[in-house]
Amino acid sequence: MALIEDLKWRYATKKYSSKRVADKDLEQIVEAINLSASSIGIQPYRLMVIDNQNLKKELGEGSFNSQIVDASHLLVFAAFASIRQEHIDYYIHLISQTRNTPVEELADFKNSISSYLLAQTDADNFIWATKQAYIGLGTGLIAAANLKIDATPMEGFDAGKFNKLLGLEKKNLKSVVILALGYRDEKKDSLANLKKVRLPIQEFSIKVD
Repeated sequence: MALIEDLKWRYATKKYSSKRVADKDLEQIVEAINLSASSIGIQPYRLMVIDNQNLKKELGEGSFNSQIVDASHLLVFAAFASIRQEHIDYYIHLISQTRNTPVEELADFKNSISSYLLAQTDADNFIWATKQAYIGLGTGLIAAANLKIDATPMEGFDAGKFNKLLGLEKKNLKSVVILALGYRDEKKDSLANLKKVRLPIQEFSIKVD
């Protein structure tokens, strides 16, 4: 499987070159993330795509993650701070439109997800939404590797600053994880040519009969 070789090739890149990711490749990564598995299918997070260098510098100021500034593009995964009836209504409308199904026929499904999600606290739904965002992050990492584009997932960033600079709170969103995209600088990145360290399959995978 070629994908296995792609995953062996990828690593959390520390130093990026000045080479930029082509628009068509970026679009494929974003589309792959949009196609990620998502509980109920409602996609309770949004993806902010940043290529403005000045904005990246402002976001990365004071951070130990130089990749925020140096990478070609920065993806910010922002989870819903709360789940609202309007989110559910929009999702039902989207299903109806996409599958050419009358909204009335989706009433039971709508009631089911509404009664479950709206009964949860905002804190619980935010945790759930964050988990969905991380599934998207994983898909983005795999898609980038398939295109031989380097990527660095990061949690070490100032979420409050990101939320403010990107106006996320007004959108009912909170940044939860970021992904830098670009191309490794093999001369400056000491990890670039090292072998990936992972557990032996026999130790990692436990077969249950």
